[in-house]
Amino acid sequence: MRASLTHHRIGLLSLLPLAATLIPGLAQHAQAQIPQTEYEARRNSLAVAMGEGVLVALGAVYAVDYDFELSQLPAFDYLTGIREPDAGMVLVHEAGDVTYTLFRAQPTVREQLYDGFREAPEALARRTGATVRPLVDLVDYVDSLAARGLPFYELRDIRSGDAMARDTVTRGSEFIEGLQTRHPGLEVVDLHSTVAKLRGRKSQAEVSLLRRAIAITDTAHLAALAAIAPGVWEYEVEAAIEHTFQVRGARPAYSSIVGSGLNSTVLHYVANNRRMGAGDLVLMDIGAEVDGYDADITRTVPVSGTFSADQRAVYDIVLASLKEAEAAVRPDAPAEKSLMASMNVRLEGLARLGLIESPDATYDPPWPVDCEVRPDQCLQGMLFMIHGISHGIGLEVHDPVSFYFDGRFSPGDVLTIEPGIYVNANVFDLLPDTPKNRAFIAAVTGAVERYHPIGIRIEDNYLVTESGVERLSTAPREADLLEAAMAGAGIAEAGSRR
Repeated sequence: MRASLTHHRIGLLSLLPLAATLIPGLAQHAQAQIPQTEYEARRNSLAVAMGEGVLVALGAVYAVDYDFELSQLPAFDYLTGIREPDAGMVLVHEAGDVTYTLFRAQPTVREQLYDGFREAPEALARRTGATVRPLVDLVDYVDSLAARGLPFYELRDIRSGDAMARDTVTRGSEFIEGLQTRHPGLEVVDLHSTVAKLRGRKSQAEVSLLRRAIAITDTAHLAALAAIAPGVWEYEVEAAIEHTFQVRGARPAYSSIVGSGLNSTVLHYVANNRRMGAGDLVLMDIGAEVDGYDADITRTVPVSGTFSADQRAVYDIVLASLKEAEAAVRPDAPAEKSLMASMNVRLEGLARLGLIESPDATYDPPWPVDCEVRPDQCLQGMLFMIHGISHGIGLEVHDPVSFYFDGRFSPGDVLTIEPGIYVNANVFDLLPDTPKNRAFIAAVTGAVERYHPIGIRIEDNYLVTESGVERLSTAPREADLLEAAMAGAGIAEAGSRR
């Protein structure tokens, strides 16, 4: 058995160089770039949205421990494309004119010797069209603008706008507090939500980068299938995945999730340190990052190469719910319709397997919720469907997308669909002891113990077009195709069929 599994892994690995012909977009080795004209258009769109005034935007700070590559803040990256640490930007919109000034820290001699030489200011100015000034000039420059009575806006050095209310410790918060101290009465308005709306619709250049990141992630899933077998450690599969990223010029967009057995039921499991056994499922939630743009694709497969009857029953429900959600994605269609289509398929499936009493049966949740206001959150099925099914992807793995703001899909949206079902008998220990919950547990305990532990998530990436939706990720997802791929057969078919 072990020898045959080793043989099929070698067979799969030998086919990986052919993946460029199997997975659309991978053959484009030249990495797409965002042109400077697009950055200028983004800044002009933001200037129109904010009206006359001054925007101060701050980038990521210099790493103090050298352990990690700089990850530029997404809003700053979106507007500038600058990946240097300790940078700032000031955008002035006045009398119909938009001026753009970049402020950069001057690295010490030691920093230049250790970290490399940065682009010369003159070259950066020519390339970006910005006025380039030393970072030490930022305070005086901003003070001069504040003295003129212009409205002020900010993009502080935080990763997302929802952190703004809690931000009291960043350099950005200190900068804004100092500005308001020097100019009493000055109001500074946060523009993170405005920039997020602009980021929601992806340009052709952004879609090209996402296509490449997605294609590399598809190939990494094939590499994972080649590495999986009973007795293999989760981290060995993680290594195969991230090696595939690295040799194709990408890096992990987030910590790879490779969860087997009970770990497949843990949404954000990242330890990846369990030895996989025969009969286990392994859930792999992974994404490559290409030039700042992130893919996010999940597959769940049987470690032994074949789903058990119970595993297959749950898998088919999740895949059917994914396809129903996918079919509901169209321009101007409500995102709620896609969510409900997926939920209804899973609720009916859970009831059919005896994991819930009926699709509309309720329980008393272990978290605060008003069941009269949100009755869907009190359905028994929600105990096994513990997350939403869609988010945008782009400069962040959870990137803004149009339906966040108006509830509808729009052309240019790039998003995931990722339904899941997670059966873990331990969740009953979390429920409040109420008559309703005792009756629920008594009715479904046998089924829950039968299907424990099964965690299945299937996640694909999509582009909303003017006429419909395009599935961008093409890694095998049909159960029979996954089993064929793990047996070392049918790779060309698995990589091209949907």
